[in-house]
Amino acid sequence: MIKNSDLKIRFIILGALVIFSALAIFPLDKKINLGLDLKGGMYVLLRADTSTVAKSQVSDAMNGAIEKVRNRIDSFGVKETSIQPQGDNSILVQVPGVVNREIIDKLKEVGKLDFKLVSEDKEKVEAAIKGNIPDGYELKDYKGAVLINKEAALTGADLAQSSVGFDQYGMPNVRLQFTAEGAKKFAKVTEENVGKQLAILLDGKIMSAPAIREAILSGQAEITGDFPLEEARSIVSVLNSGALPIPLTVEEERSVGPLLGSDSISKGINACLLGAALVFVFMVVYYLVGGVVADICLVLNILLTLAALTVLKGTLTLPGIAGLILALGMAVDANVLIYERIRDELAANKPIGAAIKNSFDRTFITIFDSNLTTIIAAAFLFIFGTGPIRGFATTLILGIVISMFTAIYVGKTIFAFLLKNNLKSLPMLQFFPASKIDFLKPRYVCIAFSVILIAVSMYGFFSKGEAVYSIDFRGGQVLEYRLTPAPTIEEVRKQLSGAGISGLIIQDFKDVKGGINIKSKEDVANKVEEVLKKNYKEVEKLRLDKVGPSVGALLKTKALWAIALSLIGILAYVFVRFKHFDFAVAGVVALLHDVLIALGAAALFGYEVDLLIVTALLTIAGFSINDTIVIYDRIREIAPRMHKASLYQILNQALNNCFSRTIITSLTVFFVTLAMYLLGGEALKGFSFVLLVGFISGVYSTIYIASAVVLVMRGAKKEA
Repeated sequence: MIKNSDLKIRFIILGALVIFSALAIFPLDKKINLGLDLKGGMYVLLRADTSTVAKSQVSDAMNGAIEKVRNRIDSFGVKETSIQPQGDNSILVQVPGVVNREIIDKLKEVGKLDFKLVSEDKEKVEAAIKGNIPDGYELKDYKGAVLINKEAALTGADLAQSSVGFDQYGMPNVRLQFTAEGAKKFAKVTEENVGKQLAILLDGKIMSAPAIREAILSGQAEITGDFPLEEARSIVSVLNSGALPIPLTVEEERSVGPLLGSDSISKGINACLLGAALVFVFMVVYYLVGGVVADICLVLNILLTLAALTVLKGTLTLPGIAGLILALGMAVDANVLIYERIRDELAANKPIGAAIKNSFDRTFITIFDSNLTTIIAAAFLFIFGTGPIRGFATTLILGIVISMFTAIYVGKTIFAFLLKNNLKSLPMLQFFPASKIDFLKPRYVCIAFSVILIAVSMYGFFSKGEAVYSIDFRGGQVLEYRLTPAPTIEEVRKQLSGAGISGLIIQDFKDVKGGINIKSKEDVANKVEEVLKKNYKEVEKLRLDKVGPSVGALLKTKALWAIALSLIGILAYVFVRFKHFDFAVAGVVALLHDVLIALGAAALFGYEVDLLIVTALLTIAGFSINDTIVIYDRIREIAPRMHKASLYQILNQALNNCFSRTIITSLTVFFVTLAMYLLGGEALKGFSFVLLVGFISGVYSTIYIASAVVLVMRGAKKEA
């Protein structure tokens, strides 16, 4: 199957990959970048009001606003803060390990820009350093101790704009344009203080202190010096932050306390370990030697996925752990496809070497097709998702791509090695013997049953109106605290209503003893915390989520686009691959069937639809079409051999051929999802519940709906 020389090269490549991956991810606590939902911290989306700023100055104003945000967060001593522009008028701030609303309140203030003269009196400077600061002065730190006037010579209101320019030698400088009133003030200051330094302060922090070389009467000035272009741009950002003050509003805020973060890690790891253990044990018990090979591939899959995440500087989030667990379950599918085909080849009395080779060759296109459709769904999730949801999509895509490599390349390499070392047989258990079920006979009953089920699901969804959506889509605030001593819900409700805070939904937070969950349409976090601190010995903030109405509407739009484009992408791919529009439509009908039933079940069982549940729905879409495509590939394979048979007979034969694989794959994915549901904590409860419903529905729709819809569309009749 593989030459000895090629086999050695393959093992060298695999050994190098294992060593590289181990070095990339160990020690885990230092190499894996954890998201804020796992290590605690704040995620804040600020929107800047640029309506009063000229279009030509918006970019400078936004750069200034980012500089202002950075300075204010730095003043709290916070490290490793991520501050990034989002679109044309938004700023994303991520603060790890800190949950402090004072920071957010500070971010919303307009930047204060001042120009203050620097004192050159050495005696005064020395006295100030010793603690005797002269009246009318203040001591600042800027490349050492600096004594400046308390009274500002000019303020941000006196500056019209600033920009980066270049002198005759091509060196960068900063150009200033003052207002008419500001020009008069600047002329007086420069005329009276030639040779002195004029400090530029943003929010009380000295950002630059250029020297006044001559009197400037024109209202236009240049700051020159031996500084690089980036520093010049930084100075301009500072100046424009004060000269073009733009108000910032908090559109989205998500905070996770360290306790909840560490708890999420623990529960996520436990779920991952249990799910992996169940899959590993099942594969060894069912496929014996083949199961050991599969487990080696699965271990490599996890190792390589984490290494890829580290190399790509990705972030592992709680949904990301869910994506990793799910990718593990779906990785089993490729192995099951290969082993079930080996079983068929051996049953046809093929030599073991030929059986293994044929199985890898013939299942490659099926594995490729089925996994690519899941990647299409995950790709749209990545494009339209935000924050942790992108983490889910990233780990799912990486896990699926790597699973193809491990199942095909690694699996084939190990089997080649075993064959070289006299592998004579490949015994396997068979819980599901070759079936001869007429799956299509009850097609009209099944379609009618599905229509009723979808109708009930959609009634459950739409009857709840806007209440079915979480704050992700309708805006609002969710607060979670741990209170000591543990309260009753009625106690908390009475205390908050007595303080005039109304319109709240208060529930137990089951993950933590003494935990409460408070939902509100308004920003009541500060008032609620104040009341709770008066009534309880200890108040620990676990989580705070706030989403503005405009962001909620935007997230809903993005979610709809993600779902719609995923369906269109899958429909187009299936049509191109199988050349039959009715097959593509039937696949998407089965997919929609599973998504709608899972969505309705979430509503009926009281789970609010949030970004995580949208993630689950798209995962179901990928999984559902994955199953259907395996059937389609088998139809494409057997149709030439059954050219005298009817479409009804061909479809039934394909369903029977793939029945064992469908059940086994679904069981393994069900195992890992059940582990997530039981051990993943409240944060993953709704997500994993929707997946469980979707996977069960997916088995049913693959067997009883997709092929039935093809027959109905063609008006086919059963033939003997």
